[in-house]
Amino acid sequence: MPDTFNSWFLITLLHVWMCLVRMKQEGRTGKYMCRIIVHFMWEDVEQRGRVMGVNPYILKKNMMVMTNNFYAAILGYDEGILSDDHGLAAALWRTFFNQKCEDPRQLELLVEYVRKQIQYLDSMNGEDLLLTGEVSWRPLVEKNPQSVLKPHSPVYNDEGL
Repeated sequence: MPDTFNSWFLITLLHVWMCLVRMKQEGRTGKYMCRIIVHFMWEDVEQRGRVMGVNPYILKKNMMVMTNNFYAAILGYDEGILSDDHGLAAALWRTFFNQKCEDPRQLELLVEYVRKQIQYLDSMNGEDLLLTGEVSWRPLVEKNPQSVLKPHSPVYNDEGL
């Protein structure tokens, strides 16, 4: 993908969605964390737009479109993850690739990446995720696929408590 504001947003949106999927499993606290994640994502979008020198009027207008795209993507990705790989591929093709993926191997790689990340996030302890707020991501291409099942233990900073 070209290194643009839009491609950054699409990548961020995908990873935020994966975090939301995981956090929703943590009950009331997880749902609260979902709101926090989304709030900070939009703050980051605004900040990056300003840093890139986007006209404030255009940024506000684009953010309305991005908000609609965000909710549409969330619904599509939710449907895709609950479906088979064809359903997930269709959601990724529509949203991530904007219906312009020339190489089906790229789409296949992204489907594998998303399934791998969701599996990895599911293997993490929910309390640890809520306490640290830290998520590590698996690489796009895994050298040792079995390592997906072995998340690293978090390090807590209890200093001053």
